[in-house]
Amino acid sequence: MGTALTELTGVRHPIVQTGMGWVAGPRLVSAAAEAGALGILASATMTTDELRHAVREVSSRTDAPFGVNLRADAGDARERVRIIVEEGVRVASFALAPSRELIAELKDAGVVVIPSVGARRHAEKVAAWGADAVIVQGGEGGGHTGDVATTVLLPQVVDAVGIPVIAAGGFRDGRGLVAALAYGAAGIAMGTRFLLTAESTVPDAVKAKYLAASVKDVTVTTAVDGLPHRMLRTELVDSLERHGRTRTLARAVRHAAGFRKLSGLTWSRMLRDGLAMKHGRELSWGQVLLAANTPMLLRASMVEGRTDLGVMASGQVAGVIDDLPTCAELVDRVMAEARQVLDALPGYGRP
Repeated sequence: MGTALTELTGVRHPIVQTGMGWVAGPRLVSAAAEAGALGILASATMTTDELRHAVREVSSRTDAPFGVNLRADAGDARERVRIIVEEGVRVASFALAPSRELIAELKDAGVVVIPSVGARRHAEKVAAWGADAVIVQGGEGGGHTGDVATTVLLPQVVDAVGIPVIAAGGFRDGRGLVAALAYGAAGIAMGTRFLLTAESTVPDAVKAKYLAASVKDVTVTTAVDGLPHRMLRTELVDSLERHGRTRTLARAVRHAAGFRKLSGLTWSRMLRDGLAMKHGRELSWGQVLLAANTPMLLRASMVEGRTDLGVMASGQVAGVIDDLPTCAELVDRVMAEARQVLDALPGYGRP
């Protein structure tokens, strides 16, 4: 099934595996790429040395195109861009809108630039700056998210920009792919669905929590870092929402210390990152620290399996997922379902 996405990136199927911190490592990305999807390596939780090693590991596992997700506001963003260019990575994706200069630098090196956005105006901005495509995530998506549903946001963005649009937020099967294509999208991006696959390195006990969740168990809270964040509701989330600023600050300092040790960041750098997130928002100092080290809260669950100490970012779609296929099985199933849906449409493909 060829679309503007497959033509732009060279993948076989119009499906993207998103760059989830602590989840989208070499094993998952290479499996997704081998299955014909666009695998995206998450780099925000890696040092630059780890990023280069991870890129090389993916390249050793597959010859298929793949991408790397970057934080546009990271202090070492240009160094990470240099690694992407030097290692011959096909696609650079961004969780926040990259600058016009960063887009130009990547495009001059032949790298396809695909930012993720949650609003039409952001899509219009990056399109005007030269982005090759855009991933638009509706409110159903996991992690930091907005409050506009994919079914409302997606057609707005498709109508507003002249570049390929990839739909994210609420997708898990072939029916969703066909629906996205009907809205004018060039493909779909899935995070939670790829998290719940055999190649995902998330601990089995954590995967079981996701599989057991109902749609109502997936919530949006601002208690973690002051920003709307979609995740599974847990005792930790309830605790953060119940307790005052003093306890939140103490918890934030403990997590920040752990993340600083893992990442090699200085306290001043972490505070600068947190203050950047605080800009224009009413955040307490506890929330500033939590914003700077949210990756540590994710690591506790996604790597260590400590759901009592961490958070589990999740799309609403987790409430309707009940299996752990391989990436190849998942992608093949999505494409087969999409073809079945299209064949069943009255008059589709017939004179």
